[in-house]
Amino acid sequence: MPPRIVLVTGVGSHLGGHLAARLAADPTVERVLGVDTVGPHSSIEAAAGAGRAEFVRADIRNPLIAKVITSAEVDTVVHASLTAIPPGPARRSAVKEMNVIGAMQLLAACQRAPSVRRLVVKSTAAVYGAGARLPAVLTEDDPPRELSSSGYAKDAVEVEGYVRGFARRRPDVDVTVIRLTNLIGPQVDTVLTRYFALPVVPTVLGFDPRLQLLHSEDALAILERAVTNPVPGVFNAGGDGVLLLSQAIRRAGRIPFPVPRAAMPTAGRLLRGARVVDFSADHVRYLNHGRVVDTTRLRTVFGFTPRWTTRQAFDDYVHGSGLRPVVDTSVIERLERTVGGTR
Repeated sequence: MPPRIVLVTGVGSHLGGHLAARLAADPTVERVLGVDTVGPHSSIEAAAGAGRAEFVRADIRNPLIAKVITSAEVDTVVHASLTAIPPGPARRSAVKEMNVIGAMQLLAACQRAPSVRRLVVKSTAAVYGAGARLPAVLTEDDPPRELSSSGYAKDAVEVEGYVRGFARRRPDVDVTVIRLTNLIGPQVDTVLTRYFALPVVPTVLGFDPRLQLLHSEDALAILERAVTNPVPGVFNAGGDGVLLLSQAIRRAGRIPFPVPRAAMPTAGRLLRGARVVDFSADHVRYLNHGRVVDTTRLRTVFGFTPRWTTRQAFDDYVHGSGLRPVVDTSVIERLERTVGGTR
C-alpha cells in the first residue's frame, strides 16, 4: 500500500525539509506533516503554500508528539532528525538529548499508534566506528560498535538499539534503517564540508584514510524510495568508489598540514574555539582510519544505485559551493609527478 499520511521529523534541516517537499509533490501521498522545533526549511514552506504539506512546530522529546501522530492517523513516520549539527561543542548535551530522548519518545508514540504501518530511520555509517581493526569494507552484518564514549556515533548506536526494540514489539510495522555515509554537496553544511573549506587542512601524520561519500541528492532519493517503495531491513548507503584524504584535499585546492596524532586534539580545540569545525574524537579517528561500507544490498535488495560516485559527489561540492582554491591544483599535480619521478 502506498503511504497516505506521512510524518517527517527534522524538516528544519536541508535533508528533512527537501524530503518532506518531495513527498508532498507525490500525488499518491495525501498529506505530509513536517515536524521540528525550529522553522521549516524553505523547500517545505513552498509545498505548504500549495496545500500539499503542513508544518507542525513540535518537540519530539515531548510525549505530546503521540497526539500529533494519532490525531492525524499517520501511517508512515520518517525519522530524519538524527543530527551532529556542526557548531556542536557548546550544544553537545542538547544535541544528544534531541537525538536519543527524541527518538525514544517518537518510537513510544509510534508503538501506541495503531495507524502506523511504516517507519523509516535515517541513520549513519558512523555506527560502525573507525579503527585499524575494523574490516576494510563493512557490511550490514557487521555489528554497530560503541567505540566512542560520547558523540554523534554513540547517539546513532543507541537510537538503532531502540529501533530494533520497537521492531520486536511492533512486528506489523515495516522498519527500514538507512545508514548514510558522510554526506557531501553544494548545499550541505556538515563537519566534513567545513573541514574541507579550511584553507589549511590538518591531517594525521602518517595516515591517508579512504573516504566514501554520498551526494545529498542521492541521500534524498534513497529516503524517498524507502517511503514510497518500502523494503524492510538495514541498508548501507554510499557512493561508488573512494577518495584518499590527500586526494580530496588536493581536489579542493587546499593545503594539507600533517600533525602528529597526539597533536590532533589540540588542533581540534583550536578549531572549536574559533567556532569553525567541531573536531571531536570521533572525527579524529575517522581521519586516522577512514571508513568504507559495502552497498551491494542497497543495489540488489533495496533497488537503488547512487547517481554520483564518491569522486563526482566531492567534485560537485567543490565546484557548487564556490570554494576558491588556495593553491593551483595543477601545480600540486606537477610537483607530485616530479617527486614521484625522482624516487
